[in-house]
Amino acid sequence: MGDQPLSIFQVSGRAMSAQLVRMNTTASNLANVGTVASSPDAAYRTIKPVFRTAFDQASGMSTVDVEQVVTAGSDPTKRYDPGNPMADKDGNVWEAAVDETRELVDMMETARNYQNNVEVMQTAKQLIVDTLKLGR
Repeated sequence: MGDQPLSIFQVSGRAMSAQLVRMNTTASNLANVGTVASSPDAAYRTIKPVFRTAFDQASGMSTVDVEQVVTAGSDPTKRYDPGNPMADKDGNVWEAAVDETRELVDMMETARNYQNNVEVMQTAKQLIVDTLKLGR
C-alpha cells in the first residue's frame, strides 16, 4: 500500500465506499424485480460487487476495496405471456430472477456495516479530541 501507515479514517472510509457500491448494486437489483425482456440475453441479471481485502503492513490494518462488479444469481425465468409487448415470436418473455428477500437482507446488512464504520470514525475523532484536551 505504501510506506505511510493508513489511518483508521482511511480504512473506515474505504470500507464505507465499498458498502456504498454494495448498496447501489442492491438498489439496482431491487429496481429490476419483475422486469421482463424479449430474450434471455436482454433480461436483467443480478449484480454483486466483488471485494478485495488488502493488509497494510505499515499500520497493521486491513482495508477493503471493490475489485469489480459481476453478474450473479439465477438465470432469467422464461414465462409464456403472449399479450406482453416484450414477448418474442413464441409468446415468451424472460423475467429477471432477482431474489427480493435476499436483496432486502443484503440492504439491511450493508446499511448496518456502513453505520458501524461511521461509528468507528466518530469514536476515533472523539479520542483525538479528548487526547488534545489532555494537553491543555
